[in-house]
Amino acid sequence: MNPASPRCHAYRAGILHFTADPAFDDKSYAWHEDGLLIVEDGRVKAAGDYAQLHKTLPQDATLHDYRGKLIMPGFIDTHIHYPQTDMIACPAPGLLPWLETYTFPNERKFDDPEHAQEVARFFLDELLRCGTTTAMVYCTVHPESVNAFFRESHRRNLRMVAGKVLMDRHCPEFLRDTAEGGVRQSEELIKSWHNHGRQLYAITPRFAPTSTEAQLQLAGELARAYPDTFLQTHVAENTDEVAWVKSLFPNSRSYLDVYDSYGMMRPRAMYAHCIWLDDHDRARMRETQSAASVCPTSNLFLGSGLFDFQRADAARVPVALATDVGGGTSFSMLQTMNEVYKVARMGGTYLPALRMFYMSTLGGARAMQLEGTIGNFAPGVEADFVVLDPQATPLLARRTARSENLEELLFALALLGDDRSVAATYSGGNRVHARGAEQVMTP
Repeated sequence: MNPASPRCHAYRAGILHFTADPAFDDKSYAWHEDGLLIVEDGRVKAAGDYAQLHKTLPQDATLHDYRGKLIMPGFIDTHIHYPQTDMIACPAPGLLPWLETYTFPNERKFDDPEHAQEVARFFLDELLRCGTTTAMVYCTVHPESVNAFFRESHRRNLRMVAGKVLMDRHCPEFLRDTAEGGVRQSEELIKSWHNHGRQLYAITPRFAPTSTEAQLQLAGELARAYPDTFLQTHVAENTDEVAWVKSLFPNSRSYLDVYDSYGMMRPRAMYAHCIWLDDHDRARMRETQSAASVCPTSNLFLGSGLFDFQRADAARVPVALATDVGGGTSFSMLQTMNEVYKVARMGGTYLPALRMFYMSTLGGARAMQLEGTIGNFAPGVEADFVVLDPQATPLLARRTARSENLEELLFALALLGDDRSVAATYSGGNRVHARGAEQVMTP
């Protein structure tokens, strides 16, 4: 974190943030080509045109000069596994073999607090290097993995959501908890970490096949007992997985209905993938305000399928974007936008760059029911933001120099950008990552 400094900081750059979903609202964003973001005590005070706002700055304000760059709210990654950091880019013919061959053996190591702490440290460094300031994170079945993650996140004052995986069947014995024991440990972790500083807890059944009906029942009861917690799991990712769930829960109408029957569909519930759903499922997601986390790099890597934006949008399902490391192949939300654009095109949908950046900022906050806390630059929102450099690489600089409007500029960043495009990342008003030297101006 930065050392003690004046309460008021201002950042001059192009300023962009969203107020609505561009797919449904023509006036969905605020863009200030020569803009100013004013931050006081770790929260946004104002965002607008430099010519108007700089006159309001107090004499002792520090003015940071990022002209030529673009400031946006920090990226929000709604589905990622920190214990899978070291197994990113491992080959496998599909989801279920990949879990057995790589995921489960790797997660075994997280009963060691020192190992968990070291991975958590690297994982958070990588997120910040890519401009991600909030993520919904899966730990392992081990409470040690959760404590290690939250300790490291709290030390940095990051806004993170995480939880202990619940898994009491169809997994190796060394990763198996029990129905009552796993839920009891989750409740203890909720009491320790939920709303502790900027940390938030997510009740985390891995997916329906690895939890008994008793564990799902208790997890649903826990979610009702703590309604302001989050709930995260996987659904309808892969056709083999869907068939397996059907064999395990023959009385359920669908895979999603398994969770619904245990009271797990509600606001702050995040369902990863949502590929093989039907219209009834999508209607239930809209009715319950359960959100879909779209994971394009993972879905392509594992051959799982293509998310159907057309049907999801028709049903008005809350939708956000995610990397899903380590099935996903990059921590970068910019590279994830690159892939989600192609996934949408293969399914017959065109995603403008504005929509992709919305899904990665305010869309993520809305899907998590955190609008007003993070996700844009409304006054009072926590000052989590990223500084993007349109000249980060020779090719990107050449392309963005020829951009004729904001959409073209954003599209080039989404299709050609990566971690090198992130000049700086700020969390709670503090700079937590810097790629190059910044310039400080006098007001």
